[in-house]
Amino acid sequence: MPRTLPEPSVDSFDLTVILSALADPGRRTLMRALYESVDPIDCAILVARVDLGLSNPTISHHYRVLREAGLTRTVADGRKRVVRVRREDMERRFPGLLQAILGADERSEPPSVG
Repeated sequence: MPRTLPEPSVDSFDLTVILSALADPGRRTLMRALYESVDPIDCAILVARVDLGLSNPTISHHYRVLREAGLTRTVADGRKRVVRVRREDMERRFPGLLQAILGADERSEPPSVG
């Protein structure tokens, strides 16, 4: 039977925790891929699509940090995990924040060397 893993309520979202979760480039990459996928997606499929070059335990840790910050919702069904961005909840609590952070990464250019 599917069950939603523990996550904070919208009222308990903490901006510092959210910004800390999004400070890691790997987590931002996962979030961007999730944000672009309107429908919930299997964690394993997403990781295969977004090759981060990280170990499975590290990727699981990243998913947990995003969920515990309130950024994602994860539903477990046996060994399968399906995840999605909590768009509406984030917009209600911090309008425009997620789109601004993820969009800023796309707009920024790598620093020039030399």
